[in-house]
Amino acid sequence: MSMPPALPTPSPAHSAAPEPLGVPAFPPLRVRGGRNRLRRAVRRRRRAMAAGLAVAAAALAATGAGGSGRAAPRVSDTANTASTGVHRQAAPRQPARQAVEVVSAPVRIADAETVRLLRPGDRVDVIASPDSRSGGGGAARVVASGVRVTDVPRPRDLSPDGGALIVLAVPRATATTLVGAGASARLAVTLC
Repeated sequence: MSMPPALPTPSPAHSAAPEPLGVPAFPPLRVRGGRNRLRRAVRRRRRAMAAGLAVAAAALAATGAGGSGRAAPRVSDTANTASTGVHRQAAPRQPARQAVEVVSAPVRIADAETVRLLRPGDRVDVIASPDSRSGGGGAARVVASGVRVTDVPRPRDLSPDGGALIVLAVPRATATTLVGAGASARLAVTLC
């Protein structure tokens, strides 16, 4: 068996790495507009948002839903005025609806088991029926219609008449009616 030929050992005068080739000098590479790219993107987004808001405002102004209390003139009224020279009198303005003050009214319902079915947010009708113990006669009447239940407190102890308390969100005038009806009649609720 023959031995492979021995590889020459590098001499200290000879280096194993080749000499570097000369790389010509060149100026650094600069990308144009790189610094302002983010600013331009933000500006484009702002412009798009402003355009969208302008379109929404124009749509609200055209439909008269802007809430200013003034109705936009109808196109037919404007066209008739321009073509005939006769100005029709506009319809009288509707009085602005005043905000109704809503109050919380605690109401004792005669049937505690019915109250256990209620949850906050439910809509109920409150019905007053004459109290048979006081000798009152007459038919049952609806005292409040479609009012919202805000709270159903847990009873701490059972009342002697077996009723349970609920809290309703009602206009102030309806709260007065509920208190008056609760003093002279038994109250019941029906779910809407």
